[in-house]
Amino acid sequence: MYGSNFAEDPLQDEIKGFDFNEQSIRRGFIRKVYSILMVQLLITVGIIALFLYHQPTKIWVHHHPAIFWIAFVLTIVLLISMACCTSVRRKAPMNYIFLFLFTMAEGLVLATAASRYDSQEVLLAVGMTAVVCLGLTIFAFQTKWDFTMLNGILFVAVLILFVFGIISIFIHSKILTLVYASLGALIFSVYLVYDTQLMMGGKHKYSISPEEYIFAALNLYLDIVNIFIYILTIIGASRD
Repeated sequence: MYGSNFAEDPLQDEIKGFDFNEQSIRRGFIRKVYSILMVQLLITVGIIALFLYHQPTKIWVHHHPAIFWIAFVLTIVLLISMACCTSVRRKAPMNYIFLFLFTMAEGLVLATAASRYDSQEVLLAVGMTAVVCLGLTIFAFQTKWDFTMLNGILFVAVLILFVFGIISIFIHSKILTLVYASLGALIFSVYLVYDTQLMMGGKHKYSISPEEYIFAALNLYLDIVNIFIYILTIIGASRD
């Protein structure tokens, strides 16, 4: 779903009277995307806090590991549905329902994983993620470099990261884990700048249609989640 260009989307012709380069349309689109993103992040943080600080919930989750896998499968199914089905992500209220369900499932996955860490480590990861994402977002808005042209390079980088992840499963090494997590954090940091510029439009080579506010929010949310996961992995590996 990363790096998609909707210029050839069959539903693109239905958008009448929109010029995404107009300041009013673009600003309204960006506000809508960030409003949705903030709600997603608040829901996710709330679920993580529940699993961290409510001891009965934390103990119950540790005794029922199947919750993680059920939530993980749901995130994959919902993500594929929104990425591949235009009507699912564009038509309200279906798009909001699917996005809410995805956010809840992803929140459960993150909360289950985070419950294995100390609360101070998770808070540190959250704080570092917030600082990194804020800095990258400001950079994406200010820089003259066009990161939207890097879609092919970023796709190859994710494939390499995926292979690296498979290798790290079978080779248990603290250094390998640190390198893998650092590489993942770097790649998705670039992805955050890339997806932010896709949303901005303007003079960038590629942009997202203003009808794709759910898709844009989902991209940014996944970037932030991945950055958080890799930073938490770095902290955990450093602790060990």
